[in-house]
Amino acid sequence: MPEGPSIVILKEAVQKFKGKKVLESSGNTKAPLPELQSKTVIDFKSWGKHFLICFKGFAIRIHFLLFGTYRIDERKPAPPRLSLRFANGELNFYTSSIQLITEDLDTVYDWTADTMNENWNPAGARKKLKANPDMLACDALMDQSIFAGVGNIIKNEVLFRIKVHPESRVGALPAKQLNALIREAVIYCFEFYEWKKAYVLKKHWLVYNQKTCPRDMIPFRRKNLGRGQRKTFYCESCQQLYK
Repeated sequence: MPEGPSIVILKEAVQKFKGKKVLESSGNTKAPLPELQSKTVIDFKSWGKHFLICFKGFAIRIHFLLFGTYRIDERKPAPPRLSLRFANGELNFYTSSIQLITEDLDTVYDWTADTMNENWNPAGARKKLKANPDMLACDALMDQSIFAGVGNIIKNEVLFRIKVHPESRVGALPAKQLNALIREAVIYCFEFYEWKKAYVLKKHWLVYNQKTCPRDMIPFRRKNLGRGQRKTFYCESCQQLYK
């Protein structure tokens, strides 16, 4: 599943279509979309893992789920979920969830929860975390209402950085560790963004899909943890469990 930084990269990559008119739309989505032909794209936005194509009066939300992909000015052999053709190119989405949004986006989305948005509010994240003291640290980072854009890779790397066991209770974290969790979640999102653009992201993984802890030189544990039972790597020596 693309994480927030990857969606920001997509948003930047499609700017040439902003202000352009859709010449043709197609795809096998079952979403009740209005006729898009001759409609002009007003803007592209992102919120966490959501990619938003904005038209006058409505927006189309793209969520890539676990295996969704996109192509700009090229196509895959598989039929697209949604395809938009412009005079200067085309945009194709595959294996994605498509949703029509007719409400004002400012009422639908809390921009202060998006870790890469200019309106990100760490105090708001802290308040939400303190309101959920029994939440596991691994679940907290994956909660999109708190850290929109954080995915499984970022979750693993942040917890390793701050030396917190993924099954730690949020309410048991010392203030220093709680602050570090909030701070490093954002820092890692922006580092992820830079590494992804430079095609060197995997070279910077310290724990995700790795076998040995670089601090203690012992094997990482791998378990499916949290509400979503997501793949989690951690070191039993240097990542402290706070109960």
